[in-house]
Amino acid sequence: MSKNEMLQFIEEAFDENYELLRLEGGHSLSPHVKKLALEQVKNYWKKLHDLAENVTDTEVRLTLPQQKTPKGKSYTIQGVVDIVKEDDKVVLYDIKTHDVDFVRCNKKDYEGQLNIYAHIWESIRGQQLDATAILATGETESLRKAKRRADQANKPEILEEAMEEWNPEVPIELVSEEVEAYITAFGEVVDMIEDYQFAPPPVEKLKSKVQDNKTFAVHVCRNCDVRFSCESFKEYVFTSPSARKNFLDFYADYGTEHERVEIIEASLDEEEV
Repeated sequence: MSKNEMLQFIEEAFDENYELLRLEGGHSLSPHVKKLALEQVKNYWKKLHDLAENVTDTEVRLTLPQQKTPKGKSYTIQGVVDIVKEDDKVVLYDIKTHDVDFVRCNKKDYEGQLNIYAHIWESIRGQQLDATAILATGETESLRKAKRRADQANKPEILEEAMEEWNPEVPIELVSEEVEAYITAFGEVVDMIEDYQFAPPPVEKLKSKVQDNKTFAVHVCRNCDVRFSCESFKEYVFTSPSARKNFLDFYADYGTEHERVEIIEASLDEEEV
């Protein structure tokens, strides 16, 4: 199958899967967001088609049943991964829609999950893994800028160069002796959910840097509707002199122009329905 034929197949399969999911879940995407999602899938194949073609076990469902939280509640850990076996090397991949810059800046947030997945795979299959990695397919800021410049200058090679530099694979270290601690931490989260403990993170967390110079509040809270009634976010806002002067504007911050377009288009689609 040629490159163009494969891209055509991806478009058709994407539309078919989208319609099935829409009918099953009753949720639709705005045309703009749907287009971005399709581009994300295409970029994944363009960049990692060699890896994608060598996947030996796709969408493997991993299950760790009969776990107990610290408070004695029963729960099951489940996940879906891809496995690549090549040249006597076995690698477990977990695909995320996050952008790779964010994943690299926050690798610790992914180590527990992938180490638990590795533990399940090795326990069930009896097969040692050589490595695990995140495939972060989300569009990075540099790719967005390159796309914009390519469109404005009508020079597709600008985007092609940016795609060459983009590396969505992030290796995650395997630390088998930490697996029990990761599972315990997972159980603690289950206990908090079951006990309806949904306290917001402290203000210090909101001020912490998660990517480049962006704080947790900018990267996460700005996209959270609960911020309107969040005491931590309110306190964070009032630590900024400029925010105190423009409190309502800060609360009405719906992100970048790109993000605002998505919100507007989604709202228009809902009105048409």
